[in-house]
Amino acid sequence: MKPLRPQIAQLQSSKIRDVANAGMGRDDVLAFWFGESDQVTPDLVRQAAIHSLQQGETFYAHNLGLPALREAIAHYTRTLHPHQNGLTHELISVTSGGVSALMLAMQAILGAGDECLVVTPIWPNLIAQPQILGAEVKTFALQPIDGLWQLDVYKLLAQISSRTRLLVLNSPNNPSGWTLTRDEQQAILNHCRQTGTWILADEVYERLFYGDAPCAPSFLDIAQPDDALMVAHSFSKSFLMTGWRLGWLVTPASLTETMGKLIEFNTSCAPVFAQRAALAALEHSAQITPPLVAHLRTCRDTLVRLLNDIPGMQAAAAPAGMYVFFKLPGFDDGVEVAKRLVLEAGLGLAPGEAFGDTSKGWLRWCFASKDLGRLEEGVHRLSQWYRAHGPIEFR
Repeated sequence: MKPLRPQIAQLQSSKIRDVANAGMGRDDVLAFWFGESDQVTPDLVRQAAIHSLQQGETFYAHNLGLPALREAIAHYTRTLHPHQNGLTHELISVTSGGVSALMLAMQAILGAGDECLVVTPIWPNLIAQPQILGAEVKTFALQPIDGLWQLDVYKLLAQISSRTRLLVLNSPNNPSGWTLTRDEQQAILNHCRQTGTWILADEVYERLFYGDAPCAPSFLDIAQPDDALMVAHSFSKSFLMTGWRLGWLVTPASLTETMGKLIEFNTSCAPVFAQRAALAALEHSAQITPPLVAHLRTCRDTLVRLLNDIPGMQAAAAPAGMYVFFKLPGFDDGVEVAKRLVLEAGLGLAPGEAFGDTSKGWLRWCFASKDLGRLEEGVHRLSQWYRAHGPIEFR
């Protein structure tokens, strides 16, 4: 038997899954390790899918998505980003989830040996995907300051050259909640125009923003139609549709036909019933997303307050996302601590090592819980464990 490609053989397993597997099958574990809410998809969205299935919509669809859904996404995008008042459905590609959108974008741009620069910490798939394609992956690390992660934009720009084929950014960021400012986005876009570097902006958390605007700053607010920019989105986070596996890409018009080909050779198309559900989600977005964001803000503030009541703890409220990213003083191995918390405290958190070496020893807590009592009980378990096993000065 011939060996696997080195890029595949060397892929690492998900450290989040490694921790979660330690607690699978245990009813006593409070799980906050995965990036999803425990609220079910709204009924009106589910009913749209049921109606579609009852109507017999069980066949293949257009590679790029239902025309009605592509137009609805374009309208939604124009509403959030008035700068894109000329954006049409011709720039939209419907994909089988946000992760598929990201992989399709990379397939369109990256080849073996191409330089891909990724800003970390970041969701591990965004490191693995260019590696699978044989790209030369380089990373640039954010730095934590008082519990919040920050970008030195000028140091980042110094790492982007004409050799850099693709820059990958996730803002708002998973796991840290770090969010690019408009000025930082403009500086990055201007520089990449000069170097000819493509930008892949993963903006799936843009609506989970706790500032005064309806969404976080987006590259779409400043981009021109011919910019080398691809923006990935998902229905998972803002519409409580994680299991539906539906997302979309916004790309230059010159790339749309190529995206259709790539979708054909990857997944063919997204299921029609899921696309009908997405149409309902967009039609009723005002009923779904703002109440969700308001509740998540309460969850964030509750969790940060409770964590900071633990002696020695420093947890910061990030401006966006659905996570608190923090360190336990006295512990430098996040994987080991996360596994111990599962086994000894019945508490499931994601280890920082899953998001890159720069966040070694950190822990990610997904606070998207419909019941604040789950967060309170989780912090109680953490506090009890930390008092028993943490540094003596904090016991």
